[in-house]
Amino acid sequence: MKKMKKLFALALTAALTLSLAACGASTTKMTMGTGGSAGTYYGYGGVLGQYIKNKAGIDVTVVATDGSKANIQGIAAGDYQLGTVQSDVMAYAWEGTRSFESTGKIDSFRVVAGLYAESVQLVTMDPSIKSVADLKGRSVSIGAPGSGVYFNATDVLAAAGLAETDINAQYQSFADSADALKDGKIDAAFIVAGAPTPAITELCTTNSAYLVPIDGAVADAMMASSPFYTTYVIPAGTYPGQDSDVTTVTVKATLIVDAKASEDAVYNLTKAIFDNAADIAKENGKGAELSLENATSGMTAPFHKGAAKYFAEKGVTVDAQ
Repeated sequence: MKKMKKLFALALTAALTLSLAACGASTTKMTMGTGGSAGTYYGYGGVLGQYIKNKAGIDVTVVATDGSKANIQGIAAGDYQLGTVQSDVMAYAWEGTRSFESTGKIDSFRVVAGLYAESVQLVTMDPSIKSVADLKGRSVSIGAPGSGVYFNATDVLAAAGLAETDINAQYQSFADSADALKDGKIDAAFIVAGAPTPAITELCTTNSAYLVPIDGAVADAMMASSPFYTTYVIPAGTYPGQDSDVTTVTVKATLIVDAKASEDAVYNLTKAIFDNAADIAKENGKGAELSLENATSGMTAPFHKGAAKYFAEKGVTVDAQ
């Protein structure tokens, strides 16, 4: 009787093993670091995670985090295998500069693809502020010290011939900046995010807020000194009361992956995203910006070989390691 039970148990184990193999059970698991639970990174990451799971067979767990720097550090620590980051913060990590100057260079990640534009938006309610130069002597929110927004803002100021000491700098979050503008406590604020940004939409809906262009010589100087900046046009009608296009500069929301991830896995997850771009766009508006050009331009860190293989099949060659 004991022998029969043992044989039955062995047979059942074998059957279950075959059944799982026949169903193509996924053995690859990845955790994706995104951003705050109310932000674009988290919501968009959830959509991407579902497509990667359903189309590539990779079990992705999407988690809320403190954003770009935390995601890069999380991949280095082995806590995450995927992460969404600003392209400029990614460059700082790869080079060991600015927000990574004290911790040192981190190169344990590779690029999968650029996802969408994160515009450097300068918003004000003061009709006398028409250009970046007009910020001199004004109270301006430039983000938390050491944050991506902070460095974007100081780059804009420097390109216009201004130093941080030339303004009355305030170091506030997006929400605090919006409240301070409404209360008249600051004159302008830098907000770096995909447009339309809810905080700015709310300002433009209930107040006479508008965007100040970051263009011409200021944009040219920024792109000359930092290749991760590109120009970007925020179309008329993006915000209430915005009657004309506004030109600014942008960094790029970028998907990165652990350098140790297998070439096959990264190829499959890249394919799962870009072969289904039209469907992703139906679930999240940022999906409309998925394109080969956006995916492969303006990157200052190397691509993963798996992603490079996918883009090569589409006729685009990228630097990979």
